[in-house]
Amino acid sequence: MKRVIGLLFLVWAALSAQRSQLAQVFADVPAKARPKLNPLAKDPTAALAGRKLFEDHCAMCHGSGGIGGKRAPSLMSVEVQQASPGEIFWVITNGVIRKGMPAWAKLPAPERWQIVAFLTQ
Repeated sequence: MKRVIGLLFLVWAALSAQRSQLAQVFADVPAKARPKLNPLAKDPTAALAGRKLFEDHCAMCHGSGGIGGKRAPSLMSVEVQQASPGEIFWVITNGVIRKGMPAWAKLPAPERWQIVAFLTQ
């Protein structure tokens, strides 16, 4: 029983650490980036294209579909789901270098917005 409680505590601690890291990532987004809207939000094909781009560029760290991986947190968390499209776009564009996420500014902006569409669908 003590092992089960200890294991549950470790899982809770790991999830809490991921949440606080994600909260800090979005807290660092500049105010002018926050209100940006996804210009592809009404394009029904954007999320499908974004999923393919995500699998090609992001899944190696964030896991297939963004469920989390060994190297990066789940993108299905409350923090990501509550983030504005502008915040997500800014993070994709600029990366989180101190946490090992590269900047993806080399991807054309429409492709980055497609990834945002996938993550916010």
